[in-house]
Amino acid sequence: MKAVVVETDILTPFGPGIDACWDALLANRTSLSPVSRFATTAFYSDYGGTVPGLQYDSETSLVMQMLARLFEGTGTKIPGDAKLLLATIKGEIDLLEKSIINGAGEAGESSLNNLLRKVIDLTGTMGGGMVVSAACTSSSAAAARAAAMIRGGEAECVLVVACDSVTEFIFSGFSSLMALDKIPARPFDKNRAGLTVGEAAGYTLIMSEERALREQRTIIGEIAGWGLSDDANHMTGPSRESEGLIRAINAALDSAGVSAGQVGFISAHGTGTPYNDAMEMRAFRAVFKERNVPVYSIKGGIGHTMGAAGLVEMAIAQRALREGVVPPTVNLKEADEDALGWVADRRQAIVPNSIALVTNAGFSGINTALVLA
Repeated sequence: MKAVVVETDILTPFGPGIDACWDALLANRTSLSPVSRFATTAFYSDYGGTVPGLQYDSETSLVMQMLARLFEGTGTKIPGDAKLLLATIKGEIDLLEKSIINGAGEAGESSLNNLLRKVIDLTGTMGGGMVVSAACTSSSAAAARAAAMIRGGEAECVLVVACDSVTEFIFSGFSSLMALDKIPARPFDKNRAGLTVGEAAGYTLIMSEERALREQRTIIGEIAGWGLSDDANHMTGPSRESEGLIRAINAALDSAGVSAGQVGFISAHGTGTPYNDAMEMRAFRAVFKERNVPVYSIKGGIGHTMGAAGLVEMAIAQRALREGVVPPTVNLKEADEDALGWVADRRQAIVPNSIALVTNAGFSGINTALVLA
């Protein structure tokens, strides 16, 4: 039984919709700029990717503001019996900030289960819900879980919702790890020095192919395979042997019943940190041998959107499959030696009727890989 995507939408620092993000990335533009919603003088960087029009000091959290805009007018697109998977790392962390710093509200209001109840109410889903919080692989892990539920006959319809926001807590955490670049992130660049924090929200509605055809839904694409692993190397650093991501990629290819030779391009995690990008390229070279597959990262355009990253990247990869072209890696000036011939500062054409590989990695050594058709 195939798991197919029938609805998807995103809200990123480029604005609402996949078109806004896709067009900006193809034009090699970045949305990253100095953060103004809180003071950054004490931090390692000033830059972030923030969604325009959000209120940081509002009674409504940043993620709920994004989700309200995202689901406005969706109407009957979301079936009431859909099972809900909410993917996020910190959810309404700004509510916890207000409670601790200003003594406003209750700290417990920021719990992920509380956010889950709000999202159930917002989407009108009644099929039950679950939080998937798996570091920066949260939404790709949720998409994999949704596809597994459908292929295994556990569900006919699953709604994956993803969100994370740029807050002072998040910013200070990455700054304390010295993981931020002082300028906008430069994935796979020879001189990359760290990530840039971004925020986004998105959703994808995944159905069994039978139900999608029965309801005459437009099929956007298929989640054909998936793989998850953990290299258990370090709390924040990936393994320098890349064995975890290699295992996840091979599991995804096996799950899809395809070979590495059928992959037309790779949407990489590509954070811009020295260790992540090197780990990914080592994994890609191990799986694809001497064949240079087009690789790109969108994080130079919108920043690292944390728990929402995988879902946004999946939406862009699905568009790339339909358009037959992948966007440039924004902010790439001089490719690292390991990435030469794989990444580019311009759009790259892909082989017709090929498949896509989307990879993500996160703290604790977790890795996900999705095969999209």
